[in-house]
Amino acid sequence: MNYLISCLVALLLSLPLLAQRQPTQAPVNLIFDTDIGPDYDDVGAMAILHTLADSGRVNILATVASNQSPYIAAVLDVINTYCKRPNLPIGVVRGRAVNLTASQKWDSVLVARYPHDLVSNAQADDALTLYRRLLAKQPDGSVTICTVGFLTNMANLLDSKPDQFSPLSGRELVRKKVKRLVSMAGWFPSGKEFNVDRDPVSSQRVFNDWPTDIYLSGFEIGYAIHTGLPLVQNAALQQSPIKDAFAISIPLSKQDAGGRMSWDETAVLAAINGYEPYFDLVPGRLVCAKDGSNTWNAAGRGHYYFVQKMPIPQLESELNRLMMR
Repeated sequence: MNYLISCLVALLLSLPLLAQRQPTQAPVNLIFDTDIGPDYDDVGAMAILHTLADSGRVNILATVASNQSPYIAAVLDVINTYCKRPNLPIGVVRGRAVNLTASQKWDSVLVARYPHDLVSNAQADDALTLYRRLLAKQPDGSVTICTVGFLTNMANLLDSKPDQFSPLSGRELVRKKVKRLVSMAGWFPSGKEFNVDRDPVSSQRVFNDWPTDIYLSGFEIGYAIHTGLPLVQNAALQQSPIKDAFAISIPLSKQDAGGRMSWDETAVLAAINGYEPYFDLVPGRLVCAKDGSNTWNAAGRGHYYFVQKMPIPQLESELNRLMMR
C-alpha cells in the first residue's frame, strides 16, 4: 500500500512538469489582406479565418483591403460583424490601386442585407497607416501577413518612411516585426495569375525586395479544389452573408457547378495552421516580369510554393467544414 501511495504522490508531483513540456500552441498574430469583390472565394477565406479565431488558432489583428471597390470596407465590416468581431480594424488602400466590384453583385447585396457600421471606404483606416501602427506595437518576428489579393499594400508598406508609429523604414519594420508572408499569388512553375497581373509594379517590388520568407499558394492549387456547395445546401443555416455570397454566385457560372475554385481559402488555412499536412513546399524564388507573368528560379532562396499533398476530396471536406462555422 505504501508503495502505491508513493507512486501516486510521484505522479501528482510530476503533472506540472508534464504540462510545461507540452505547452499549448500560441495563436498566430495575423493581418488578413484581401481584394474581396472581384471573386467570392475571399468570403470563404474570411469564414475560415473567423472559425479558426473562434477556436483560438489565430488572433486577427486587422482585415485590410487591397482593392478600392466602393463596397469593400462595408463588406469587410458585414462579415466581421456577422462573425461577432465588429470592432476589428479595417483598412482600405489609398492612392494608386485597382478598383473592381463583383460581377455577380453579391457584394452590394450583402451590404444591403446585413448590419455594418462602415458606409464608405473613407470611414475605414488608411491601409498603410494601419499596417505601420499595428506592426509597431507587435513583438518582434511575431506577425504573419496573409494576402489573397493584389500586393499593393505590401509594396506601399515596403516604401513607407519613418513616422509617429516607428522610426524604422517600411522594409526595416517588416524585417523586424513580420515572421512570414503567405500569399495566394503566382502560377507555378510559370504562368500569369490575376493577383500578380493586376498590379505588376507592386508585385515586382514585393517579390524582389520583401525581407522575410514568402509562402505561395499558386493558381494551380486553388483551381483544383472546389468548395461552397455544402454551405449553400445547408438548410439549417438560413441567414448568413457567407452563404449568400456563394448562393448568389455559384448558379451564375457553369464552371462553379461543383463548387467555387478555392484559391484564397488554401492560403488562409496554411497561414494559420501551417502548410503541413496539406501541402509540400518547393524552395526557390518567384521571378516577376513587368507584364505580371512569373517564372520560378529553383536556385533562389526565400520563397516557397505549395504542391498538393493531402488528397483533394479530404482538403475540400476540411475547408467546407471550416466555412460552415
